[in-house]
Amino acid sequence: MIAAPRSGSGKTTIALGLLRAFRRRGLAVVGLKSGPDYIDPAFHAAASGVEGVNLDSWAMAPDLLAALAGRATAGQALALCEASMGLFDGVPAPPGRSGASADVAAALGMPILLVVDVSGQAQSAAAVVKGCATYDGRLSVAGVILNRVGSERHRRLAAEAIETLGIPVVGALPRSDRLALPERHLGLVQAGETDALDARLDAIADVVEAHVDCGRVLELASAFNLAAPAPGAVALRPPGQRIALARDEAFSFIYPHLVAGWRAAGAEIVAFSPLADEPPAADCDVCWLPGGYPELHAGKLAAAEGFREGLRRFAETKPAHGECGGYMALGRSLVDASGVSHRMAGLLGVGTSFAKRRMTLGYRQARLSADCALGTAGAALRGHEFHYATIVLAGDDDPFALVADAYGTAPSPAGSRRGRVTGSFFHVIAEP
Repeated sequence: MIAAPRSGSGKTTIALGLLRAFRRRGLAVVGLKSGPDYIDPAFHAAASGVEGVNLDSWAMAPDLLAALAGRATAGQALALCEASMGLFDGVPAPPGRSGASADVAAALGMPILLVVDVSGQAQSAAAVVKGCATYDGRLSVAGVILNRVGSERHRRLAAEAIETLGIPVVGALPRSDRLALPERHLGLVQAGETDALDARLDAIADVVEAHVDCGRVLELASAFNLAAPAPGAVALRPPGQRIALARDEAFSFIYPHLVAGWRAAGAEIVAFSPLADEPPAADCDVCWLPGGYPELHAGKLAAAEGFREGLRRFAETKPAHGECGGYMALGRSLVDASGVSHRMAGLLGVGTSFAKRRMTLGYRQARLSADCALGTAGAALRGHEFHYATIVLAGDDDPFALVADAYGTAPSPAGSRRGRVTGSFFHVIAEP
């Protein structure tokens, strides 16, 4: 696991550089991601050539976590799991279920490669490393990579202090703006939209190979043998036999483990593009609109009459569900960042705005208010929210679910349900 004491230390850059470097050496390597994140795993896949998986210790039961890791790493010589936030950052929960990356590493026996941003410090970095190495007895910090090193003297002072702890420093990256990837309001710009992505990944790998002992990293990544995937471990049952799934630049945020699980259960995925004015296939059983960036394409969606009319006809007899961006598209209107209001599908009464931005972020547990595509009334689901859009028109629809956060707040109605159409800002990860 590539982890750090805090966010912003350079985990993503180093993970991408190592994945591409090992791939260039002919090693079968896969990238994993701890915690809820749609964007980093797509970059991992671009760097390694292999689709990985998200592993979440809060949302996923232990058998599902192990099964997903086992399937993703089968046949691979090396797995690199990028941690989220700081290594120990999570939510109040029973032992091993906090969502912290430390829980994932402990559950799977992953040694830690700790990335430490040493800007503004030298020998004091050793105290940080010692704290991380001793805070949780379940973990093994196998090595350290220093990031944002100012000089050779700076590197030597920090590295020598850390190595007195018996923990090797296997790399030291200099301060550089060359490694930056473009960002957007939910994180990095998506992999498929990043200009000259292969060239950027190769440039990052060049820097990592020049400043990190990749052979030593491989030695430290002592093989961890995962148990055979449990055949009954399913994140979410398929919402239908044939699933019409919106997939384009506006609707791309769906977890690969959900789609893979549906296919493994015998479901067929039929992709369509709202931006290309394509409706959901009429012979499908359910339509699923995932999250994404509809606010960046609101004008095009408003003009996609074929998509909207086809979606309306579909929803007259079959269920349709929208998550986050998909929820916004199912609503009455969407106000973009410039304040212009765009007509959406109108299948739900909600109106959303990106002009009035407010970040909403965190784990959520949802209990369905009525039977729908995701399950029966009262069924519990675990997932998260991450959005900047706000609701400016609530409408008079029934709620989709009762939703609570991970901090013990009372459940409250959330989302919308009208007929066979449901939606909310909640992204499902798994059944508890």
